[in-house]
Amino acid sequence: MDAPKRQLRVRLRVTARRRGGDGADGGGGAGGAGSGARKRRLDAPSLNSSAKLQRREIGGRQLAARGGGPAAAVPERFRNMRLQEEFDTYDVNAHLFVKLQFLRRRSKIIEIVAAKDIIFALAHSGLCAAFNRVTNKRIAFLNLSPDEVIRSLFYNKNNDSLITVSVYASDNFSTLKCRTTPIEYIRRNQLDAGFPLFESESLKWPGFVEFDDVNGKVLTYSAQDGIYKVFDLKNYSFLYSIPDENVQEIKISPGIMLLIYDRTPSYVPLKILSIEDGKPLKFFKHLLHRNKKIDFIEQFNEKLLVKQEDENFQILDVRTSELIEVSVSKFMTPSAFIFLYENNLFLTFRNRTVAVWNFRGELVTSFEDHLLWHHDCSTNNIYITSDQDLIISYCKSEAVAEDGTVTPIGSINMSEIMTGKCIAKIAASDPALSVTPRRNGCKKRSSVWSTVPEALEDVTALFYDEDRNEIYTGNSHGLVHVWSN
Repeated sequence: MDAPKRQLRVRLRVTARRRGGDGADGGGGAGGAGSGARKRRLDAPSLNSSAKLQRREIGGRQLAARGGGPAAAVPERFRNMRLQEEFDTYDVNAHLFVKLQFLRRRSKIIEIVAAKDIIFALAHSGLCAAFNRVTNKRIAFLNLSPDEVIRSLFYNKNNDSLITVSVYASDNFSTLKCRTTPIEYIRRNQLDAGFPLFESESLKWPGFVEFDDVNGKVLTYSAQDGIYKVFDLKNYSFLYSIPDENVQEIKISPGIMLLIYDRTPSYVPLKILSIEDGKPLKFFKHLLHRNKKIDFIEQFNEKLLVKQEDENFQILDVRTSELIEVSVSKFMTPSAFIFLYENNLFLTFRNRTVAVWNFRGELVTSFEDHLLWHHDCSTNNIYITSDQDLIISYCKSEAVAEDGTVTPIGSINMSEIMTGKCIAKIAASDPALSVTPRRNGCKKRSSVWSTVPEALEDVTALFYDEDRNEIYTGNSHGLVHVWSN
């Protein structure tokens, strides 16, 4: 009997923007560059709410490689990959169902989520499309209102539903609105079967909503009321509230929440709460170097991670008070983290490079062929398998054009997390990589119009469907490509 499949654990925070932020540039609101744009935990390396950095967290039991086979069989998953299908989020008839001009334009894909043979692709404009991978047809656009701009997506595996977080032109894009729709109803194109969430909360800037799949909780912050609230992710019932008196930030870890209070010149007050009932577990002060800004403060189980500008990286065990310091020359402030809970490790991202560290402050792995394409670390271009064994990313790769010139086209690299070895790659330079032919008269014929190099150029989002063993990429033209064997 196969071992039960473990799910990717995700924490997603969406922060409201300043008034009018989404429509001001005419470019749409999803994940734009404006202040207060979408951010995903860890936000860090700073406590700045406009950091726009993203994070996925992996947890659960350790499993063997996919299918229970030996680790050596892992590269076989990606053997003979080819470009199988192409979906387009652009619709020439968009003017019939949306009234905002920027929603009608072709726009890059910024987020892809897949669940139960349905692919959800969110464009930078705020238009979100659902595609059926069985029929290879578009099911619908998820924008129910003509002035709705969808900011982000969250698949809630607890009740098999998709949560959309949106803003609307009718209130000048100032308030986040959440809605949940069962996947099965989306499959039937019965989008009206969904219902709104957290209607009692005023999620205006700098308010936010954060979905924490690690603990099965939702954290909201209403700046208007000055209150954080925690809800159950299974049924969205209210659990407890936390007043925001002097609270600068809240970080979530398995079983606990870390409250970070306004710093003094020489220390920062910290409080640890139980995530289940909000009861205080520990209050302490962490000493700081005066006149040095805090790069980040993070919590990982019992470990507190602190880094100040031009100072050593500190790892504090909050139970034993043991302090480990890593030289500033060895550990420089990363742009983002990914925590691997069961491996008790964490990934850092800095200057397009990825590294694996343990909580003794030791470098575990550096990657041999995994130079990320994008300067800004967006985990929408990175996927960690649920077994925590592989990282799949859109990476730098030089492809040679027909005329012999070197054309910068990226590749999709699959690397082992523990060894840093690149075990598979989807690259335009691979002569064996092909496109599924378009077969006339066949209901399931391929609808791919792009060439392999075109599909690998300017990839802006990536997702790996572990159930189907398929990689989905989105690009700057609003196209979604399916890579499968």
